[in-house]
Amino acid sequence: MAKIKDYIPRLAEKALERKLHSCGCVVVSGPKFCGKSTLCNEYAKSVTTLKTTNAIEMARMDPASALIGDNPHLIDEWQKAPEIWNIIKDDLDKDYQFGKYLLTGSTTPVDPSKIQNSAAGRITSLKLRPFSMLESNESSGVISLSGLFDKNYEFTTVFAQHNPVSLSDIAHIICRGGWPVAVKAEKEYALDITESYYDGLFTIEDESDEFADFLKNKNIELLKIILKSFARHISTETKNTSMIRDILESGERSKLADETFLAYKKTLEDLFIIYDMPAWNLNLRTSVAVRSAPTHHFVDTSIATSALGIKPADLLNDLRSFGFFFEDMAVRDLSIYAESFGGELKHYRDSNDLEVDAILKLRNGEYGAIEIKIASEKNINEGIDSLARFERKMRDSNLKTPAFKMVLTSHGASFKVKDTYIVPISLLRN
Repeated sequence: MAKIKDYIPRLAEKALERKLHSCGCVVVSGPKFCGKSTLCNEYAKSVTTLKTTNAIEMARMDPASALIGDNPHLIDEWQKAPEIWNIIKDDLDKDYQFGKYLLTGSTTPVDPSKIQNSAAGRITSLKLRPFSMLESNESSGVISLSGLFDKNYEFTTVFAQHNPVSLSDIAHIICRGGWPVAVKAEKEYALDITESYYDGLFTIEDESDEFADFLKNKNIELLKIILKSFARHISTETKNTSMIRDILESGERSKLADETFLAYKKTLEDLFIIYDMPAWNLNLRTSVAVRSAPTHHFVDTSIATSALGIKPADLLNDLRSFGFFFEDMAVRDLSIYAESFGGELKHYRDSNDLEVDAILKLRNGEYGAIEIKIASEKNINEGIDSLARFERKMRDSNLKTPAFKMVLTSHGASFKVKDTYIVPISLLRN
């Protein structure tokens, strides 16, 4: 039975349970308000919360005091007293037990130098994201992403009229995001909650706020300008130099040094707001020349739409831009599903500009190739053709071909065209 009223199950639960049974300490990290504390409280038997100035100072002066309690013992927002890391490592050296500690954090430690010791074999990590559409009960989950790796998988065909999620619904979900509080709210108020979340993201009212140490020496307006630049280039491989040039040409800044841009980018990454999805590295001996530039993504697309003041109607009135924001949300869901069964997500682009939006790679080397499209006959056909070219190129280069090819769409029907699956995001699960 859930400890917390209205608790919504997470796909990360199984991974957390496995880690608690195979490691001494699990660090659960992720963006502010994505539900880290709620998830971990379901497993903890005691809790130390570092959310007041007094609690933080106490933990910094006497970090061992933060470890007191029945196991699993949860230390919430541990990075405010990074000395805790070394104390836990030393404690596990003396008295190793599986599932002894849980740590949560909305940022990486401000001063990594205080983490002096490697904790390999003692401390492991788990990244938590906002809700996927399956977790928010907006995907029926009739099609399994992991199932597509099985040649005998019984794929479910669904007619468009039997899929209740429309394109306008997807626009709303993108702008609302997967934030637990917004998901639980009535639809007419959900966007207001997400906007309030964004407005308070860089507002520090108390020095105990988890973002305070990161932002106290930062120009908040510049941070927002750089965040908007990443939002304008969402789901692209745009170079940092190009974003700097766009900022200068817009007149928002008269000058912006490369070092400053990179420092502020790192801050946004350390706060788990943005991240780069890496390129898929092929066998280096192959003749296929693969570009190594990553694609820019947000931990939740609603941060990008909020930064730019974009509403659902704006997405519906600009389908080309809608496609980039939809791709970002789709990458969020694909990442959550993939991580639940040990997969990882990357992207592919070669020197001839042949691109695959997402490569879902398993540890055994098997992989799936996924194109992400706003549903239309033209877009779906383009996705099918692109995946077929990619598969031919792999075969001609004597490389492993994908275990499956899928065009992930915004809405409509699920069906199969020859050997390519067409799957709306509202039907997908892990």
